[in-house]
Amino acid sequence: MATKKVASPQHIYQIKVTLRGTKPPIWRRLLVPSSLTLAQLHDVLQTAMGWAGGHMHEFRAGDRHFGTPDPEDLDMGSYVENERTIRLSKVLGRPGAKLIYTYDFGDNWQHAVVLEKILPLLADLKYPVCIDGKLACPPEDCGGIPGYYDLIEAIADPGHDRHEEISEWMIDDFDPKAFSVDDVNRMLSPTLTPSKAAND
Repeated sequence: MATKKVASPQHIYQIKVTLRGTKPPIWRRLLVPSSLTLAQLHDVLQTAMGWAGGHMHEFRAGDRHFGTPDPEDLDMGSYVENERTIRLSKVLGRPGAKLIYTYDFGDNWQHAVVLEKILPLLADLKYPVCIDGKLACPPEDCGGIPGYYDLIEAIADPGHDRHEEISEWMIDDFDPKAFSVDDVNRMLSPTLTPSKAAND
């Protein structure tokens, strides 16, 4: 009887990160060391998706929550585990396992992080690395999923009531279809090697 592959500290995870509620989906496919802490994964996801990192975040796996613990959380009846001490392999143990990553509790950007494959370590490849993806990350502070699609509609239609306002607010020309694996990987460097990830 075949057994399922379980991760060791020297395995590489192929994960797919999808911004929930987007149609068509905004997503990235990444190769990361299974030994990353969730705090390190947060940095990788910020870069790969294109977020600026100015807001709070948390990870959730089932009933468990991971982030930066606050003594007030216990007073309010909730418990947040320290993301700096939890390895990715401890929450995504087998292919198909899923983690929810929420960034910016106001806009509520929720990402499904799914473990697709457990791969062997390739010593000549730097990690993390992006291998695929689709569409641009929404701009920060645009009002979550509903605000983002209102923004897209306003940009595309010169006759829209908010076209001029939105166009002035957008500092750069925003292309919702833009995505480049090469650009993401340039932003991911300097890369995190598996040996460093295992020792941090």
